Amino acid sequence: MRGRKAAQTNFLCLVNVEDRIPAEHPIRQVKKLIGEVLREMDGHFDELYAAGGRDSVPPERLLGAKVLMALYSVRSERQFCERLRYDLLFQWFLDINPDETWACFAPTVFTKNQERLIGHATAEVFFATVVELARKHGWVSNEHFSVDGTLIEAWASMKSFRKKDDPGGPGAGNGWADFKGEARSNDTHQSRTDPQARLLKKGAGREARLCFGLHSAMENRHGLCVALKVHPAVGVSEAQVALEQADELIERGFDPQTMGADKGYHQAGFVGGCRERQITPHVAQIEGRQVAGLDGRTTGQRSYTSSLIVRRRIEEIFGWIKTIGGLRRSRYRGVERTGLCAQVVGAAYNLVRMAKLMVSPPAEVGA
Repeated sequence: MRGRKAAQTNFLCLVNVEDRIPAEHPIRQVKKLIGEVLREMDGHFDELYAAGGRDSVPPERLLGAKVLMALYSVRSERQFCERLRYDLLFQWFLDINPDETWACFAPTVFTKNQERLIGHATAEVFFATVVELARKHGWVSNEHFSVDGTLIEAWASMKSFRKKDDPGGPGAGNGWADFKGEARSNDTHQSRTDPQARLLKKGAGREARLCFGLHSAMENRHGLCVALKVHPAVGVSEAQVALEQADELIERGFDPQTMGADKGYHQAGFVGGCRERQITPHVAQIEGRQVAGLDGRTTGQRSYTSSLIVRRRIEEIFGWIKTIGGLRRSRYRGVERTGLCAQVVGAAYNLVRMAKLMVSPPAEVGA
């Protein structure tokens, strides 16, 4: 018998939000993990605000909101604030009662707190605390890592890439222009929309885009991201950033023994830098190129072959960050703001992986 739709008559009812979230939903594990992380950061949050004055939006909710935006591919703060008003799951995740309409903050809250979060490196602390929690659970390798880099397209059009001595003027905008036959480079041109964006192409035959560099270091046991950095696309090489991240890992208490990488790192600077740090470079070789420090004594080992296989999983990190996390193209201007977003999105990726490991730990791929 066909059912009939009844008119909505109940305007007041009692709802237990806890019952609306399925017991086996992975967001429950993510909330549990992020709760531990935020409790560890309590002292850091005290440094962000003055002792007196009007109460601010809790920083725990700000970071939790940014994690939700990454997990559910919300494209902007404005869209998130709109969804927060009617999405019970979002309110439950941020510990907002449904009747607390005042607690659903406005998009300007993110804008006004951006400088505070950047100035105190809150996103970096948040990311590092997530990694430390993974170490506490034994999900992170202490010795074996992989590195790689990619590009994030900047929030600037090619029309904004004008000559540096072009005065332009207020309100000039990025009107129609024909650049055919004009030689444009980072030395003579600059984007009016985002001056920190640089023109670069990923490879031969590819189009040049205004972009930033994104570099990641992955531990080889469960494929968690342990270091993440956004940097100018021009002026520093991926190999240099990788060595800086190796130093960062050592400072944070890791003991890197091997470092896997693709053929782009088969160069004297990276291989020699690894050897200086007592790290064995497990770099994919370019046929016919000889680099001191990488020969048959390294490439003949079984661990070298394993590293070349495992290092491919770092592409999963970039894929998640760009598609689910929404960072294929930055929503922000400048390296610092894009870096803040990348740190939170990278932490969200780790939290998803860690939530799965809590439920059903997979077989170990590497030590």
